[in-house]
Amino acid sequence: MDNSKIARPRLERMLNGMPLKMQNKVTQVLENISLVAEIRDPKVGISMLPSAYRGLWQKKGKSEDGVLMKSGHPVHFDLNYGSDFPEMYDLYRRAVANQWDGEWQLDWSTQVDPMNPEVPILGSTPFIPFDDLEAEGIKLSAREKQELTYHFSAWMLSQFMHGEQGALYASAQCTESVKWVDAKLYGATQVMDEGRHLEVFLRYLETKLERMYKVNDNLFVIIDDLLTDSRWDIKFLGMQIMVEGLALGAFSTMYNQTGEPLLKNLLRYVIQDEARHVHYGVLALREHFTKNLSGTELREREDWAFEVAMLMRNRFFAHEIYDEWFAHKLSRATWNRLMSESPAMTKFRSIMFQRLVPNLQYIGLLSPRMESYYEKAGLMAYVGGKNASELTEQDLLRDNDKLAEQAMKDARNAA
Repeated sequence: MDNSKIARPRLERMLNGMPLKMQNKVTQVLENISLVAEIRDPKVGISMLPSAYRGLWQKKGKSEDGVLMKSGHPVHFDLNYGSDFPEMYDLYRRAVANQWDGEWQLDWSTQVDPMNPEVPILGSTPFIPFDDLEAEGIKLSAREKQELTYHFSAWMLSQFMHGEQGALYASAQCTESVKWVDAKLYGATQVMDEGRHLEVFLRYLETKLERMYKVNDNLFVIIDDLLTDSRWDIKFLGMQIMVEGLALGAFSTMYNQTGEPLLKNLLRYVIQDEARHVHYGVLALREHFTKNLSGTELREREDWAFEVAMLMRNRFFAHEIYDEWFAHKLSRATWNRLMSESPAMTKFRSIMFQRLVPNLQYIGLLSPRMESYYEKAGLMAYVGGKNASELTEQDLLRDNDKLAEQAMKDARNAA
């Protein structure tokens, strides 16, 4: 008999007997413990523990204005200057040809009213499960629902912005540590891309939404872990495949949902760049993972990728929104369940992972050993999809335009 199935009702009964504030504190501690305890590979657990401690227990991302992260990665200075990676050089030329300027190519004179339902920041499908909240006794007026949707939009875009700052630093580190000159040339274009992304998300939050949220704890753990890891391929895997791959799905979801023209155009430019960034990652890592690593090293990277995928999935419980709106009305455990089961959030996670899983498969990190873990997490459905080397920027934008058009039709039909 599964002892966890017996223990869970007992725990729920114990929590229900506590004041709500204490319930939430206990639930949060148990979440943090379970997150670390579920890491199967001891090496992965040990390597991630300092970042988990800083992010989940010390909450460095929320308690300080800046965090010092010591990286200590080796720098590869090439003295041969040979052009020995033609695919990477082609990607570099594409990146140079598609640079853009957020100051001049985005219309910042656009008036944005996040409370205007006629021009929604997010579409008609609510990410917040309003009906389920009402079933729990929390009734919101139409005005409150609109305001909560506005805050959730600001929360999502804030996490995008924090991720872009992490990507800026990680791409600079990758450019230093990668060994191919062609990859260094491309890496330099990505550093510029990430700086521009940070600029435009920050400007949109400050001048249009006038609201910003602190970095999510799970996202902070991932950024801290990959920036402080000395291994170049872990930096590539963490940023180029995991964070950038999932971000591509997240950006696409918001692009398909939004009716606000400035944000839609901003996301269109960002998606174009992100497609190249993930392509960069699969080019750099495929041969390295399939030919240069020992079995033990490869298994460690397989486990690391899976644990980061779970962290990223849990990131979208939006605890920052919960703390602001519902911590005094609803238990954290109930909020987690409602957000897990929300149709919009389920679809959101689906789009995110449909971009990630084929890339993990392509670079050799989805071995038969890992399939049961991805199956249990509900992610095997995305195996066999197109990986980043098979998708151009134009492919992604064309697919997103089709999805956005369908979302608008659905919204009109619902109205």
